[in-house]
Amino acid sequence: MTDEQNGTRAPGVTGHRICPLCESTCGLIWTLRDRRVVGIEANSRDIFSAGHSCAKGIGLTRVENDPDRIRTPLVRTAAGDFREASWQEAFAVIADRLPAHVADDPGSCAVYHGNPAAHHLDATFYLGEVIAALRTRQVYSPASIDTWPKNLAHMLLYGTGLGLSLPDIDRTDCLLVLGSNPLVSNGSTVTAPGMHRRLRALRERGGTLIVVDPVRTRTAEVADLHVPILPGTDAYFLLGVLAVVAAEGLTRPDRIPGEVDGVDAVLALTEGFGPEVVAQRCGIDSATIVTVARLFAGASSAVAHSRIGTCMQEFGTLANWLVEVLTIVTGNLDRPGGAMFSLPPCGGPNTWPSRRPPALMFDRWRSRVRGLPEALGELPAVCLAEEISTPGPGQVRALITVAGNPARTVPNTAAVERALAGLEFMVSVDGQLNETTRHADVILPPPPLATRGHHDVTLAHFQVRNVARYSPPLLELADGELGEWQILLRLAAAATGRVATDEDVAAMDDAVAAVAARRAAGLAGCEPAAAAAAVAERSGPLRLLDLRLRSGPYGDRFGADPDGLSLARLEACPDGIDLGPLRPRLPEVLRTPGGRIDLVPSLVVGDLPRLRAALHRHDPDLLLINRRQPRGMNSWLHNALPQPDESQCALLMAPADAATRGLVDGDRIEVRSATGAVHAELRVDDALRPGVVSMPHGWGHHGPGLHARHATAAPGADYNALVDDSVDLEALTGAPIFNGIRVRITRALPADRPTETE
Repeated sequence: MTDEQNGTRAPGVTGHRICPLCESTCGLIWTLRDRRVVGIEANSRDIFSAGHSCAKGIGLTRVENDPDRIRTPLVRTAAGDFREASWQEAFAVIADRLPAHVADDPGSCAVYHGNPAAHHLDATFYLGEVIAALRTRQVYSPASIDTWPKNLAHMLLYGTGLGLSLPDIDRTDCLLVLGSNPLVSNGSTVTAPGMHRRLRALRERGGTLIVVDPVRTRTAEVADLHVPILPGTDAYFLLGVLAVVAAEGLTRPDRIPGEVDGVDAVLALTEGFGPEVVAQRCGIDSATIVTVARLFAGASSAVAHSRIGTCMQEFGTLANWLVEVLTIVTGNLDRPGGAMFSLPPCGGPNTWPSRRPPALMFDRWRSRVRGLPEALGELPAVCLAEEISTPGPGQVRALITVAGNPARTVPNTAAVERALAGLEFMVSVDGQLNETTRHADVILPPPPLATRGHHDVTLAHFQVRNVARYSPPLLELADGELGEWQILLRLAAAATGRVATDEDVAAMDDAVAAVAARRAAGLAGCEPAAAAAAVAERSGPLRLLDLRLRSGPYGDRFGADPDGLSLARLEACPDGIDLGPLRPRLPEVLRTPGGRIDLVPSLVVGDLPRLRAALHRHDPDLLLINRRQPRGMNSWLHNALPQPDESQCALLMAPADAATRGLVDGDRIEVRSATGAVHAELRVDDALRPGVVSMPHGWGHHGPGLHARHATAAPGADYNALVDDSVDLEALTGAPIFNGIRVRITRALPADRPTETE
């Protein structure tokens, strides 16, 4: 996109940015004039994305320039509305009201941080300071909604929930994709910009692409084989494939790493799950399962990759465990073209020295009301509403949200909104007045993206090639703006009753950096004073980033290795530095208690009887599943990237199912589950298999107090209102079951046009 789409590049500031919207992390070129973004285009010279960007990245112009965006702190008045306030006044309100939820009842203030926070240095490095100041274990994020089953499977097999095994897409000969539509989502828990080029290259070199999905998605359309299974049956399908591998002797013992234990034991577990047995449960024929097994095991290299569709279902952990098992027993772990591990520039849990025995970051504590397990320092987001609404010691009475909209992200949204309305105090670090922040007492707006330096510390763990990239700020903070890291440190101070001055924030930042310097020095083998001195000219997140880079796997060790990485070196290479393809990392990558891979972890194997008991269960007539959209990314982009009507939120249904119900394309319909009902437009689409219907997630922009004129003009249907978080949870993690929801669909009466959820 160029100057207001008039075909000419605008004068002014032009510079590199890394897109912060999703795991693809595409390189962009931004043009600004008078602090306004006037053009965004893909960076053709970026060493990783090579000119790729989706519509969302190019559309960041609208996000940055959104006239509805909050740019000044807001404080709730006695009348219940908001008024603009100074930063000093806003933090004075917080310092007056927040400490009671720390000193009087530690843990009664919860924190919810949304997906955008994971992409920014500010929250990555400083949110922990807020959590520590609050002395709370009540921490929530969308990870517990869409990722935890995958995280848990990886923790049990490899020792960490962040250092995931990755599909070596660029070198594999057979890619099996389950529950993912990367040509629309651009990939998830895998950082591989330009997925369309990578999949095309796979097929051009004679490779095979297999897609397992109830819908003929855009990715399925280009696949060599599409397997349209019923929602929630991935674990059965994978057991059937493994049963063929076991029966036909298709394992590759010569290529299975020596650190792997339990190959024979895990194959023995497939007894009773042969293709003839599981095919009916999956809604496919048994010959397809046999074909997939032979294609996968017979390829010179192969890898299976699973994502949201396998996580947001009844047997999510089992499915994600079996994905890894299939790759391992066919001899495709830790080798080119198989499943490999990245080596992130800033280091991480699977690069840092481990304790012996390492601690499993799962089930170290449980939620107060339902006793659901913690994972990676967080509780399941389905607990948030009940922890607020259930009286007793430890009841959540205050909440801080950071770039999150749980009122549209968390299941059973009606219950979430009732809970938010009942809070005693709420603070939101957010630039939007949305379904969540309308309940806040204070809203603190973060500054524009152009004022931030950017390096994906977290997402580098998912890169399919080892690269290092950094985009510097294009603008200084303007008068009346605070960096998000400064906002977070001021929040930490306010939790103790202090309204921090600029000098206080600088001192707090120095204290954070001193701890980071000691850690970095220990990794780099130098004195803490030397590490601190090397980054002394920087402050805030850029100082912490430099410490991480210089002590990381490629770092300059604070001068000991002149050719190593530092922030200064990345600043001199705006298109990035290529550090090479993924390379074998076993056994040093493992953080399991014995430094080995146990294919039959008792926690997961113990869930197999539940799977077996449901083998012959009869599914209802219609099962609802989620879908991704090219121009949508959760709820927060809907106001900036509007659609002309509500068709983006339409429910898709197979022709046979529509005919059976007397429905036609364009009908207004009611979608009812055990939790509630919403209304939507019907689209008849033969891409869906019979018995499956589909809607997108994150919509439903209605109700009083919103300031989002485009989103409210086409509010859409609230998928999450249909998700039951009281019963339908994944058994091991407490993750909600978003896919395979039992629904009943009827034509809405002509006079019945509600948009509110019942």
